[in-house]
Amino acid sequence: MKVVIVGTGYVGLVTGACLAEVGTEVVCVDVDAGKIVRLQNNMLPIYEPGLQEIVKRNQQDDRLLFTTDLASALPGAEVVFIAVGTPPGEDGSADLQYVLQVAGQIGQLMEHYLVIVTKSTVPVGTAVQVNRAVKESLDARQLILDYDVASNPEFLKEGAAVNDFMKPDRIVVGVNTTRARHTLEQLYRPFLLNGHPILFMDIASAEMTKYAANAMLATRISYMNDIANLCGLAGADIDQVRKGIGSDPRIGKHFLYPGIGYGGSCFPKDVKALIQTGREYGYHLRILDAVEAVNEDQKKILFRKILRHFDGDVRNKKFAVWGLSFKPNTDDMREAPSLVLIDSLLEEGAIVSVYDPVAMDEASACLGNNVTFAEDMYSAAENAAAILLVTEWNTFRMPDWQRLRKTMQSPLVFDGRNIYDDVQLIKLGFTYYGIGKANTTVNALIQ
Repeated sequence: MKVVIVGTGYVGLVTGACLAEVGTEVVCVDVDAGKIVRLQNNMLPIYEPGLQEIVKRNQQDDRLLFTTDLASALPGAEVVFIAVGTPPGEDGSADLQYVLQVAGQIGQLMEHYLVIVTKSTVPVGTAVQVNRAVKESLDARQLILDYDVASNPEFLKEGAAVNDFMKPDRIVVGVNTTRARHTLEQLYRPFLLNGHPILFMDIASAEMTKYAANAMLATRISYMNDIANLCGLAGADIDQVRKGIGSDPRIGKHFLYPGIGYGGSCFPKDVKALIQTGREYGYHLRILDAVEAVNEDQKKILFRKILRHFDGDVRNKKFAVWGLSFKPNTDDMREAPSLVLIDSLLEEGAIVSVYDPVAMDEASACLGNNVTFAEDMYSAAENAAAILLVTEWNTFRMPDWQRLRKTMQSPLVFDGRNIYDDVQLIKLGFTYYGIGKANTTVNALIQ
């Protein structure tokens, strides 16, 4: 089977590489000629564990091709995925201009039956607009061709996307014809052999499923952050509370970790888009309004703790920020909580030194010369008044605390992800602040 994927961003590139890995002939198309040349030379625009090896291997075996020419890619294809960006507009709604442009171009160029699949994250009703764009282009050519429009939202976690695609917990497909269902069933058959389910549904339900899933996960995060903040005030320990409620099978253990807010390319954008979709239908999604408000406030929680510790004066004090990307195993800086924290520190006259194992280049585009980019985590912490753990990369999990104590200006840690043993740190002479923990110093001394 031959597949064309339009868009070589995060979703398009992972989808194309993983489909090629199971033997599908894949052509990835993008309007950015420079990007295509770099991809042809195995230079990826994103960091994703395991992806570069798959791209290189499948290019060498001629199963994965990159081009700027959609017309040359379409002959012989059975499925075309639209995987271009849907950036948020000023009102939070998804901007569909690129999706609809591609749909129109497909209608201008297609010569045989195709299943045209929206892989981009799009709101309910987008398939209707895609169908209209294709039909208008065919009508302009005075050509009648059969085609189907389908929805196949992605559920890839940045940092684990290859594994998510190759071993999906579910594949959601929205179709309205038997022919489209059969075609996509054949395409995904290699991924179903190990029992991973494919869920066929109507197109509108598939479009809604993506937003509803991300909004639910974002809700769990904001809920736990809200509870963590209350724990800090009430003298409870959020880690113990998390274990207590996570043991209930109706709740489960996933996405119950407090921190300094969610970021990235999906949760912030998708929550905003779903809220806007509700407005368009005259419905107020009150819970999601609160989820978004809690998250925006949570990104400032570490800064407030820092100000409180230093009696409101951080001017000319050096802070070491460990971790910049919005989560580990990615270089994605979109909506990263680190940016809010760093901007707040700089506004108060602090000196900021940063280190991230992967995201330094991406971060430099956001931060410029306003911070010092350190060579490693220890260099960042030299003469620092405090370490601020922002992203829970594995490299930060077991630092040499004795070494840090000797080189830091003061032994002080603000743990934005609760990855450290607060009792151990305090016994080593550090002052420790976490999320949702109260009276840590007193409890440690008692033990």
